[in-house]
Amino acid sequence: MTAPDLILHNGKITTNDTPSEVSAIAFAGGRVTASGADDEVLKARGSATRVVDLGGRRAIPGLNDSHLHLIRGGLNFNLELRWDGVPSLAEALRMLTEQARRTPAPQWVRVVGGWNEFQFAERRMPTLAEVNAAAPDTPVFILHLYDRAILNAAALRAVGYTKDTPEPPGGEIQRDRNGNPTGILIARPNAMILYATLAKGPKLGPSDQLNSTRHFMRELNRLGVTSVIDAGGGFQNYPDDYEIIEDLHRRGEMTVRVAYNLFTQKPKEEFEDFSRWVAMTKPGSGSDYYRMNGAGEMLVFSAADFEDFLEPRPDLAPGMEGELHRVVKLLAEHRWPFRLHATYDESIGRFLDVFEAVDREVPFAGLRWFFDHAETVTERNLERIKALGGGIAVQHRMAFQGEYFVDRYGPGAAAHTPPIRKMLEMGIPVGAGTDATRVASFNPWVSLYWMVTGRTVGGLALYPEANRLDRATALRLYTQGSAWMSAEDGQKGALAVGQLGDLTVLSADYFAVPENEIRGIESVLTVVGGKAVYAAGTFAPLAPAPLPVSPDWSPVGVYGGYYSGGPQAGAPAPARCCAQGSKSHGLLHRLFGPAPQTGADPFWGTGCSCWAF
Repeated sequence: MTAPDLILHNGKITTNDTPSEVSAIAFAGGRVTASGADDEVLKARGSATRVVDLGGRRAIPGLNDSHLHLIRGGLNFNLELRWDGVPSLAEALRMLTEQARRTPAPQWVRVVGGWNEFQFAERRMPTLAEVNAAAPDTPVFILHLYDRAILNAAALRAVGYTKDTPEPPGGEIQRDRNGNPTGILIARPNAMILYATLAKGPKLGPSDQLNSTRHFMRELNRLGVTSVIDAGGGFQNYPDDYEIIEDLHRRGEMTVRVAYNLFTQKPKEEFEDFSRWVAMTKPGSGSDYYRMNGAGEMLVFSAADFEDFLEPRPDLAPGMEGELHRVVKLLAEHRWPFRLHATYDESIGRFLDVFEAVDREVPFAGLRWFFDHAETVTERNLERIKALGGGIAVQHRMAFQGEYFVDRYGPGAAAHTPPIRKMLEMGIPVGAGTDATRVASFNPWVSLYWMVTGRTVGGLALYPEANRLDRATALRLYTQGSAWMSAEDGQKGALAVGQLGDLTVLSADYFAVPENEIRGIESVLTVVGGKAVYAAGTFAPLAPAPLPVSPDWSPVGVYGGYYSGGPQAGAPAPARCCAQGSKSHGLLHRLFGPAPQTGADPFWGTGCSCWAF
């Protein structure tokens, strides 16, 4: 019997298997070879075995994000100033000011998702005046969820938006009284204006994109992530934009396993896209580190139900069914698994009509498929999903948009958005994730915190106990549940003999810390394929040293990714702006901050001049 390459012992190791907890585990050839009590596992060590004492720390299977845009995010990670987890607007603006000074022309400062105003102590967004003061000369683009972007004056000049620029379909370029763009772009609810504007910025060169992708993977490793299912994305063309990740795979430099889906890029030409791709590749092609997974999350553009809760639910185009039927039938005929972005139950019902019709023509018969998101799915449509053998990948988008959802639909509707417990009770496969990087943060511990506590990043309680998960169940969704989405169940997600040797040792015991501290957990040792890929503190010598960051002006070299100070111990207190007001009135304050105090106003409320906004 071959001696293990690595043995970890004296730990509290959660296995997701039987027994549920062991103190020692061994790896060889990239897989788990033994687990159990220290004396049982240690007797297998050889002269070359690395033996590591965990000092009683908690270890868990490596986390697997079922919906993360790693490939696109990796190409841009070193370009982006991350506000993920930043505790105050003052700190965020300080970071912006500093980064603007070090960013050379013609590059931009980009803040692209992973934050909202409710995480800030001030409970508001930055104003245009504050952004222009922070960066008077360097272009700045700040993306806020799916609903808007803030561009400073330099960025408006860089993208060329003027008084004569036409309004985009489904979007708005906010203008002043003279018709000139102010710097606010609004999705109504189509976010294409936001993403198309972002795409106008300079890109990194290939060598910097390689470095950027490695740093993004290292940041995920720092948070305990060892696998992701990449959901494709807009402006992520196959095969061109996959060259960097494929190069890293060839070099053996991937530290996060990636199963990737192909996302159509051409409205009205989706069938042609997939017809070409089914002839180029097939699901399962690749290795345990990088493999093709199937189609989606965009299958046809007419099926995009934009999840902007500041806007009314969009109605899908009447011709959507025909376009979707043609693509899904092609995928079923070629046995391609698929995933589909779906926020609203009304959309899900129409999608299921199509899937059921295709199933009658070309039986799915065990074909893996699933919806992404499914925030407002009803029990009736859950029954239909189960009958067709589908699954659901859920993400913590409500942790970032919950306040907006409650303002529009009420706390009663929010209490089961999405109905995760009902999905599990019905036996539907469920995987967990983030949908990072453009809306929610890539930090898995914020997602686990959301599932366990039912709270937003701003501290708003969304869910009653009946729709919250215990910690063990939430962890299983983030490990074994996600493995179902890439047909790797039984290969990853548990620390069982024969499964892939992916594990993370935690900075604090996930099962013991107070609930609010879950979101502050990190990894102190991350193992992928039986090898340490990230380590900190006393474990630091076990893993390779981090690469230098390139280019040298990158925000990542100064601030890293998720805020290094970590989440605050308590949720910030709401700002007191006025004595009373409607829900919309309160929403104005959450968006734009307090207004000057005046005498009584009969419409907006006592002592508030926020009508001026």
